[in-house]
Amino acid sequence: MKLSQIKSALKNLSTITFQLPSGELVPRHFHVTEVGKVTKHFIDCGGTVRTEEVINFQLWEANDYDHRLHPDKLLNIIELSENTLHLPDATIEVEYQMATTIGKFHLDFDGTNFLLTSKLTDCLAKDKCGIPPEKLKVKIGEWKPKANSCCTPDSGCC
Repeated sequence: MKLSQIKSALKNLSTITFQLPSGELVPRHFHVTEVGKVTKHFIDCGGTVRTEEVINFQLWEANDYDHRLHPDKLLNIIELSENTLHLPDATIEVEYQMATTIGKFHLDFDGTNFLLTSKLTDCLAKDKCGIPPEKLKVKIGEWKPKANSCCTPDSGCC
């Protein structure tokens, strides 16, 4: 989800709910303690220099059980951040305190809840690292040979 998409979604909501990949909801008394721009300048294992830029939201909860962040308040925080930090319309990444470490998530929206979705690592230089491409997995009963294949049942090759 990009910054413009969350702003659009917030305009149509009366409450904000974040849902973890497990289906559990982030407690309603969360705070958005940071909105920022994170730039990652790195070199991948194939030697290519890369730059990645994301918008970072940090969710935090305390013992302030009466606190509720309303959509218009979060929209104001985002707009202040855009103006002050010159934020691009980039992808949003969300940090949230898990049991023993900070979890980083992608953000999606299902029309009601903002969904914290899992992030995965990947090799960005598979072609240079010798990582073979993933093979197509087909169930044997569903496989059909190409029409011009030499090994069709009536081709006489078997």
